[in-house]
Amino acid sequence: MDYYSIATILIVLSAGFGYINEKFLKLPITIGLMVITIVFTVVLVGIAQFDDTLLVQEREFIALIDFETVLLDIMLSFLLFAGALHTNFNQLKVQRWPILAFATVGVLVSTFLVGIAMFYVLMLMDLNVDFIYCLLFGALISPTDPIAVLGILKKAGAPKKLETKIVGESLFNDGVGVVVFLTIFAIAAKPNAAIELADIATLFGQEVIGGIVLGLFLGWITYRLMRSIDSYEIEVILTLASVMGGTMLAHKFHLSAPLAMVTAGLIVGNDTVRNSAMSETTELYVDKFWELVDVLLNTILFVMIGMEMLVLTLDGKYIYAGLLAIPLILVCRYISLWLPIKFFEMRLDFVPKTNLIMTWGGLRGGISIALALSLTKDMHRELFLVITYVVVVVSIVGQGLTVGPIIKRLTKSIV
Repeated sequence: MDYYSIATILIVLSAGFGYINEKFLKLPITIGLMVITIVFTVVLVGIAQFDDTLLVQEREFIALIDFETVLLDIMLSFLLFAGALHTNFNQLKVQRWPILAFATVGVLVSTFLVGIAMFYVLMLMDLNVDFIYCLLFGALISPTDPIAVLGILKKAGAPKKLETKIVGESLFNDGVGVVVFLTIFAIAAKPNAAIELADIATLFGQEVIGGIVLGLFLGWITYRLMRSIDSYEIEVILTLASVMGGTMLAHKFHLSAPLAMVTAGLIVGNDTVRNSAMSETTELYVDKFWELVDVLLNTILFVMIGMEMLVLTLDGKYIYAGLLAIPLILVCRYISLWLPIKFFEMRLDFVPKTNLIMTWGGLRGGISIALALSLTKDMHRELFLVITYVVVVVSIVGQGLTVGPIIKRLTKSIV
C-alpha cells in the first residue's frame, strides 16, 4: 500500500470518528477520538471470533505505519509549532524559570524515580529487567505530552498563570525528555562500553542548546521576511517553510527538532512580532491555518494511538504491571515537581495546590508510545510497550476527563 493510500485511510477514519464524537459524545477531541478508535478496534476483535477478515486487514494496515517515524520525525514539529504559536509569550516570560526547572530538573528526577520504582515492582512480579532498561522506561514516560495537554487544557478553565506553567512545561520537557531518552538509549545499547560523561554532556548540549539556537534563528528570519511584505498567502507559506525546513536542518545536524519548533513558534507568535510583522488579515490566516493543522494532525495521531492496541502483546502480567505503574508515575511526578515549586513559590505568585494540579494535568500521550516503539527486543520492548500503552490510555481518558473539574474545584476562589 502506498503512502497516499495510508494517509487517505487515516484521514477518512479520523473524519468519521471526529464526526461521531462531535455529533454524539461531545468529548474533547483527543479523548473522544481515542475512545472511539479503541471501541472500533474491540468490535473488530469481537467480529473476528466469527470472521477475521477485517481484523487481519487492520493489523496489516497498522504494520505499514511506522508510528515512531511518523510522529517523532514528521508530525511532532508541526504540532509543537502550532502549540507554541498560540501560547501567551508574556506569561511564559514571567514564568520562564520555574518552567525551565520543571522541564529539566523535573524530567531528570522523575526519570530516575520512575526507573528505581519500576525496577523493584518488576522484580516483585518475577519480571527480571536490568535497571538501565527501567531507567529507559522512566525517560520515555516522564515527559508530559504537549499534544494531549494543549487539547484538553483549552476547555479546563485554569487560571492563566497556572495554564502557562502546565503548557510551557509540556512544550519544553518534551524536547528535553527525548534527549534524555536518546542519551540513556545510547548507554543501554552498549552496556559493556565505557561511559564518558563528556560525551553525554556533548550530546545533551548539542541537542538542547543547538535546537534552541536553531529555533531562535528560524523565528528571527521568519519574522524579518514576514515584516518585509504584506501578503497573507506568502506569509502563511513562510511559517510552513520554517517548520519543514527547520525540522530537516535539525535532523541533519543532530539538533532537537522539538525544541527548535517550540522556540520558533514562540517567537513568531509573540505579540511584538504579530503587531509589527502581521496585518490583521495575515494574523487571522496564520492562526486559522495552524489551528487547522493542529486539529487535523491531532485527529490522525489519536486514531493511530487507538489502533496501536492491535500490535500489543496483551500478556496479563504486562497489563498488571501497567496498572501498578500508573500511581507510581503520578507519585514520582509529584515528588519531582515539589522542589522547583517550593523554590520558586516564594518569588512568584503560585496558585494554591499547583503541584497537585500539575501532577494530575501532566498527561502522557503519543510521544511516550513512539519512544517505547523504538526500544529493541533486548530492552524488553513488548513489556514496556504494553505498560506505556496502559499508562497513556488511563492518562488521556481518566486524567483528561477529570482535570477540568479538578482545576475548577481547587481554583474556584481565584478570580
